[in-house]
Amino acid sequence: MQYLLMIYGNEAGMAAASKDQIGQMSAAYAAYTEAMQKAGVIRGGERLRPTSEATTVRVKNGKTDVLDGPYADTKEQLGGFYLIDVPDLDAALSWASRCPGASTGAMEVRPIWPMQ
Repeated sequence: MQYLLMIYGNEAGMAAASKDQIGQMSAAYAAYTEAMQKAGVIRGGERLRPTSEATTVRVKNGKTDVLDGPYADTKEQLGGFYLIDVPDLDAALSWASRCPGASTGAMEVRPIWPMQ
């Protein structure tokens, strides 16, 4: 079954991180991604640009509104994701708990609902 692991963290904290801290985090994510590849569970994943580069689109009464920036003002922002294919929720939660982002923010785990 496929699950989306969404990585939430404090964007401002990451922007203020030292080069050393960024290097350590990058190495941790590289090792985590490699472990997923070796286990054959990863189907995709990407890091996201900052919310300052986001655009929100809404359609109400047939009128399209386009707003710069994110819709929600929250303490933690979606910073990236992994799409994995594992046997069950327990396996997905296990992978989520090993993600470096779990120790600095939060991981949201959602099952994929196939369109077919």
